Amino acid sequence: MKKIESKERQKLKEQYPLLNKLISLEEVFWMNPNIEKFQTGIKKSPLTNDAVRDAEERLKRFAPYIAKVFPETKETNGIIESPLVKIPDMKRSLEQGYQQAILGELLLKCDNQLPISGSIKARGGIYEILKHAENLAFQHKMLTLQDDYSILDSDKFRNFFSQYSIAVGSTGNLGLSIGIISAKLGFNVTVHMSADAKQWKKDLLRSKNVKVIEYEADYSKAVEEGRIQADSDPTCYFVDDENSHDLFLGYAVAASRLKKQLEELEVTIDENHPLFVYLPCGVGGGPGGVAFGLKLLYQDHVHCFFAEPTHSPCMLLGLMTGLHDKVSVQDFGIDNVTDADGLAVGKPSGFVGKTMEPFLSGNYTVSDEQLYMLLKELVDTEGIHLEPSALAGMIGPTKLCNEGTDYLQKHNLKEKMSNGTHIIWGTGGSMVPEEMMTQYYQTGLKLSLEKQK
Repeated sequence: MKKIESKERQKLKEQYPLLNKLISLEEVFWMNPNIEKFQTGIKKSPLTNDAVRDAEERLKRFAPYIAKVFPETKETNGIIESPLVKIPDMKRSLEQGYQQAILGELLLKCDNQLPISGSIKARGGIYEILKHAENLAFQHKMLTLQDDYSILDSDKFRNFFSQYSIAVGSTGNLGLSIGIISAKLGFNVTVHMSADAKQWKKDLLRSKNVKVIEYEADYSKAVEEGRIQADSDPTCYFVDDENSHDLFLGYAVAASRLKKQLEELEVTIDENHPLFVYLPCGVGGGPGGVAFGLKLLYQDHVHCFFAEPTHSPCMLLGLMTGLHDKVSVQDFGIDNVTDADGLAVGKPSGFVGKTMEPFLSGNYTVSDEQLYMLLKELVDTEGIHLEPSALAGMIGPTKLCNEGTDYLQKHNLKEKMSNGTHIIWGTGGSMVPEEMMTQYYQTGLKLSLEKQK
């Protein structure tokens, strides 16, 4: 990728004044000027409702296999899903701490509790590998649509899949989901991990017979190396986090399941009862897929916001300048160094950026310090443990009510806010070792005490 020249950099800074705040690592709130009515935007989309339904049906076919090999999914009959919970005490804490009322209900989507790999990546990552396994089994006449897919848990299938390999580049959580499911099926799997990936994630993968290759560079380098490995081996399948439609569709399935959960909680979503969803964002696949699925279901009644660390605002940068994957945070001297390891991405997915451009309401950034303090507060108020990156969504409702008044005005939402629902997407945390989670909490506690002085 060619670097942005200094003359072009200066021109972009003049054209987009918010860019100067991004470069200064200030927290910002950005409203997407390119958002369109759903019916207009969907005509530009490379993906359809039928594609999401197809993904949903495939996951149902695999459910008997998942229930058999991952006993923790037995209760849900092999469907990988997470709870949706009310967090009233955290809401009160946010209102007091930020001196800002949050109008409407506040809920947490607990993808930190997703079985198998404990993060949102269990959606897209596991789905893509299952689809690849199904395709191979179909091609070799080993499986039909009429079969009970639990037959995949056999030496016959494991030996078959052992002739093939999987490669992926990851900062951590995608690597976990791809590694765990691929190894379980019998594939030879290699996870190329960037410098910011946590040691415990590497150790966990190695314990599951996954080959882990470490790099001193960031996420983009890990992806590049994974791609090189796959290109040199015809039996190797590369999971392309930056461009994969299958990953995206696996995430999008979350929407129809969320709809059922909202109905169970008797939460109405319509023109007078808007839904606001806040999604931590790295390269963009996870939040993009979820937001796309929600837009298909709720159309103009749902408003989705991406949240990124101040040191890694790649999606915001790509969307704001319209340059998408032709620009990186490093082009502007932003270091891409953050403790929110799952979000430590310098260059966004061009596919996701362009797909979401007509649908995304906005994007905001949050500092690592805030993430730690929010982490500590969620433990104190609700007893819920998330990893730092998963807290990026938590500040969203406060930012929207405070800095997003123009957005609320433009979309006639001001009078409807008290009937609205805010969902924070808690993207990961349950796999974090206890001693590591204690360290995160202590960091948050220390920062909170310093702030009070």
